[in-house]
Amino acid sequence: MAEQGFIHNKLDIKMLELYLLDRAAGPIVPDTLADLVMEHQGVSYFDFAEATAELVENGNLELGQEGYRITDKGRVNSQACESSLPFSVRRHCDQSLIPVNAALRRQAQVKGEKRSGPDGAVMARMSLDDDKGNLLTVELLCPSEEQADRLIGGFRKRPEKLYHTILSVLSEEETS
Repeated sequence: MAEQGFIHNKLDIKMLELYLLDRAAGPIVPDTLADLVMEHQGVSYFDFAEATAELVENGNLELGQEGYRITDKGRVNSQACESSLPFSVRRHCDQSLIPVNAALRRQAQVKGEKRSGPDGAVMARMSLDDDKGNLLTVELLCPSEEQADRLIGGFRKRPEKLYHTILSVLSEEETS
């Protein structure tokens, strides 16, 4: 491993990963975690992969369908070792996590799923949440999975537009 930057060995990489995942708003997909870790000089992909595998094996991280998540054990270890990371590295990590956390929060608040319905049709279920709970849930019957995918994709791009349109229509005064 190259002796550049502040990352000099596998333990440094592990501390960096725990620090990042402790501050993440949710699970991080493997590619994003790799990008965040390898931004730092002295970290190769192979060193990252080996350190990550050991963190999972030791119970500090879990890999699920949504990505890597820190465990309670990992959180305790992260907080115990946090001061070992230089302030500049921690600050860089915090800055790098801003867009990642924004995307994770958005993803958690805007959901879409499809289920099989009667007669081979598909139900598209979309929901918009905020910090206090559910704002809107819409279920639509679609004749095909492709249409359900298009509706869910459109909803994920602009959920607020649908929400405000529905509020506007429901709030209109009827004129005769």
